[in-house]
Amino acid sequence: MDIRVLHPSDIPHVQQTNITNLPENYFCKYYLYHALSWPQLSYVAVDVSRPKKTPYDAPKIVGYVLAKMEEDPADGIQHGHITSLSVMRTHRRLGLAEKLMRQSQRAMFETYNAVYVSLHVRVSNVAALALYRDTLGFEVKGIEAKYYADGEDAYSMHRDLGYLREEALDDSDDEDTAGQDEGGEVGSAGKAADGANGLKKERKRKVRVGRQLGVGELVERNESTKATQTNGAP
Repeated sequence: MDIRVLHPSDIPHVQQTNITNLPENYFCKYYLYHALSWPQLSYVAVDVSRPKKTPYDAPKIVGYVLAKMEEDPADGIQHGHITSLSVMRTHRRLGLAEKLMRQSQRAMFETYNAVYVSLHVRVSNVAALALYRDTLGFEVKGIEAKYYADGEDAYSMHRDLGYLREEALDDSDDEDTAGQDEGGEVGSAGKAADGANGLKKERKRKVRVGRQLGVGELVERNESTKATQTNGAP
């Protein structure tokens, strides 16, 4: 499986996946609106195991997430919204829906600094509710009556993206620590620098290297050893 950003050329195949699995369907121009306005947020799952007979074969799209940023949020807080999510029945229970959702959420945070992500789900959709609440950590914020065209109510759900901010800070701390470690001496040089062991620090100097020099010359010479040999000491 390959999870990648949705391309405009994928839209007819995404629409087919939507029509096959969901009662809420959209015109192609609605998908295109998402793809052009927020190109970083929508993703598709492609079954790459199917051999391509010609270079012109369309990718086998088996799942997608269609997402956007709220352009005029009522609460005044920058946040993303999941418009639609679907995975073909033949490719469920592979974790694709979770991977698609997490990738889109990360893009919302990294690209637009989204504070949280929202979505709606039918009150009767037990499987989707379990995915959003139990696996992805969404919380029910309320019920919107007759949200869907057929009159069914919807749960309004939110997921705070603060955990991504914490992960980014942790990664930054790890990089700073790694940068400090890179400056330390290792090996014999590190031992020489350890005053607690009572070892005298040895002076080192770099030597030029070239094709005519042997492997033995491609090392640092010990200045104190050279001085000892010059004085004729054993």
